[in-house]
Amino acid sequence: MAVVKADGYGHGAETVARAALQGGATSLGVATLQEGLELRRAGLEAPVLLLSNLNEPDDLRTCLHWRLMPTLSSLRDAQLCNALAADSGRCFDVQLKIDTGMARLGCSLSEGHQTAAELNSLEHLNLEGIYSHLACADEPNDALTSLQQERFVSMLSALPQAGAGITRHLANSAGTLLNRELHHDLVRVGLALYGHAPASHLSNVIPLQPALAVRARVSLIRDVPAGTGISYGHRFITQRPTRLAVVGIGYADGVLRSLSGHIHALHRNRQLPQVGAITMDQLLLDATDAAELEQGDIVTLLGQDGDLELSPQSWSNHCGSIPWEILCGFKRRMPRVEV
Repeated sequence: MAVVKADGYGHGAETVARAALQGGATSLGVATLQEGLELRRAGLEAPVLLLSNLNEPDDLRTCLHWRLMPTLSSLRDAQLCNALAADSGRCFDVQLKIDTGMARLGCSLSEGHQTAAELNSLEHLNLEGIYSHLACADEPNDALTSLQQERFVSMLSALPQAGAGITRHLANSAGTLLNRELHHDLVRVGLALYGHAPASHLSNVIPLQPALAVRARVSLIRDVPAGTGISYGHRFITQRPTRLAVVGIGYADGVLRSLSGHIHALHRNRQLPQVGAITMDQLLLDATDAAELEQGDIVTLLGQDGDLELSPQSWSNHCGSIPWEILCGFKRRMPRVEV
């Protein structure tokens, strides 16, 4: 299952979904109803699982109409879906989530096999899958993952005929890379699909290539004397005569303001420090040592340039975040160029 929620982790959901299905994925995972609708309206016919709970009857009717599978966390959810399906004269494909240790969505472990059995008996529902989510698989020396696996397997074994015909899944990207025993019938690949390991100790399991580069164009180059305050608040003061490059990208595009003064851009295998506060639509680079940089040139903020590479991890290290948040932060006004 290719997880393409949050606009494909900032990469463009339709683009990623088509590439993933072409590459061998058999289903897609999204977070919201709107995300599922966008895939269907784009003409994608693969099974789509909504990984969040829906409670409103109108939302569930929309799921049924567009053949989107909702996640159920209780028998009450299931009974509502069954009634809606009965009214429409259709069968509703659904999946049941079990809480094995995340303490978020899902029915309690103690009620899992009974809920699954009762749900499976509802005439207008098709229990397509049962799943859970790993809480600490990306942590080194993690003991919880084995316990969650044990709980999940134990719950499944208590189902009539051990849940025959029901797709079982547990592993996220970290679980996928960590241990094949966590794979069950399918794996839900998120961050790794986009070419990034979810933890440093998992980085060498398979060779991953980042799918995205962030590049922007230099809109102006200007020379300023030493002692010049740069950008809002003048939190950076030039210490020498400085050649500044103004680049047309800012925090409204997903380059976080908290990264101000902490990141670089790449141009012709050279690092150019970002200086001053990152603004809504623009940022500034110190191009004093890059005489070859000209107005109209393209610089790389994430991705590879020659022998140098900048990763989402490098940004998240500077702002106390995680690579997931960095990638999901790129806004839709920023053009996506498919290569």
